[in-house]
Amino acid sequence: MSVEWSGLGPELLVKLDRDTTTPLKTQLESTLRTAIQTGRLGVGERLPSSRELASTLGISRGLVQDTYAQLQAEGYLTTRVGSATRVANTAQLPPATPRPAKPRIGTDFAAGVPDLANFPRNDWVWAMREACRSVPNAMLDYGDPRGSPQLREVLAAYLRRVRGAAADPERMVISTGFSQGLAVTLRALAANGITKIAFEDPGYADTSVAACAQSGTTAIAVPVDEDGIDVDALDATPARAVVLTPAHQWPTGVVLAPQRRQALVEWAARKDAVIIEDDYDAEFRYDREPVGVLQGLAPDRVVAIGTVSKSLVPAVRLGWVVCPPGLADAVAEQKSFSDRGSPGLDQLTLARMIESGRFDRHLRRMRPVYAQRRTALVEALANFGIEVTGLAAGFHAVAHIRADEHAVIEMAREQDVGLYGMSAQRSNRAATPSQLVLGFGNLTERAIQAGIAKVGHLFDT
Repeated sequence: MSVEWSGLGPELLVKLDRDTTTPLKTQLESTLRTAIQTGRLGVGERLPSSRELASTLGISRGLVQDTYAQLQAEGYLTTRVGSATRVANTAQLPPATPRPAKPRIGTDFAAGVPDLANFPRNDWVWAMREACRSVPNAMLDYGDPRGSPQLREVLAAYLRRVRGAAADPERMVISTGFSQGLAVTLRALAANGITKIAFEDPGYADTSVAACAQSGTTAIAVPVDEDGIDVDALDATPARAVVLTPAHQWPTGVVLAPQRRQALVEWAARKDAVIIEDDYDAEFRYDREPVGVLQGLAPDRVVAIGTVSKSLVPAVRLGWVVCPPGLADAVAEQKSFSDRGSPGLDQLTLARMIESGRFDRHLRRMRPVYAQRRTALVEALANFGIEVTGLAAGFHAVAHIRADEHAVIEMAREQDVGLYGMSAQRSNRAATPSQLVLGFGNLTERAIQAGIAKVGHLFDT
């Protein structure tokens, strides 16, 4: 599909060498012919008018008209009265390298995906307009690599109010999502001599290994049970930092028990270690009391990373890192090395969304939506006698099935249903116990019920 350029006429880069004996018309013909043959100009794409191209190149309009006529005669261009000159459909273009088609899944229970259709577009547009209207000219420069002072101020207040964080805007760094927040934190730790990083198991699996490899650190898997990460097992490792999801553990969904929280803080103090807290799925809870961030218990030991990828949509690509005093400058420096700062206007838009109350309103609206979808999933699985856990928060659950995990996933794909196994999140890839991690955030209740009804008979085969 060709791009349809709007405006008076598209610009086109053409180089002519006036120091050679080759006539300018010959050079122009050859340049345009090669551009079409190589695909630089696509089929149906509009060329500049003869007047515009002649003016740009400093040559006569007649020369350009003669060139267009010659290429039209050769079948490269087509022209109709009252219409622009375009690359002809018959032009011989290089065959495109076929990309393997990504199989389309009718009902996809992918975890970690919010309801994309319910992104508050009108509120975002309003906030963007307000941000653009009021932003001082000076703030349109690169700015502080730590992020917009306005967003850091608003976020700090929000995290103190809603998450019980000890958030100081001077010790916050705005990131491009969780992955970058984790990456700059790991690099900052490595620069300070902390190179052994513990991760929950099951947990991020491939992501943790890749993040450590890129930062020059080593990932160490530590088991998770019904109370969260095993702190005794952590203590037995050489790790001096740990990455965990205490509010709603990914992917088991358990909450870090109070005694484990205290033990973890004591471990960090005893080992002079750092806790990296992914405040995952904290916004959406259903039948439990609110759980504050671990960072509020030990702000001098905990790095708290959060994003709006689940509360809004991943496409916003904004997150934050709340740093201990001794690590804030190092994280900010690593962020500066990465990209000199996240998109400034988007930061101001998010700040306006939060302080206007529209962000809170969106969360209040989505909580019952996700709760109803959670109920639909539980009821659909109950029809097949399947136990479900990890339901206290977020929008994914763990289904404990009796059949072989890999076989169920493969057979479900044949029926156009996407299922995902716990084995992919385990460091040893073990498929036992057989469990599925089912996301329901981006599925309607009807889709959830229909999808489980289609493949539920596989869970006991």
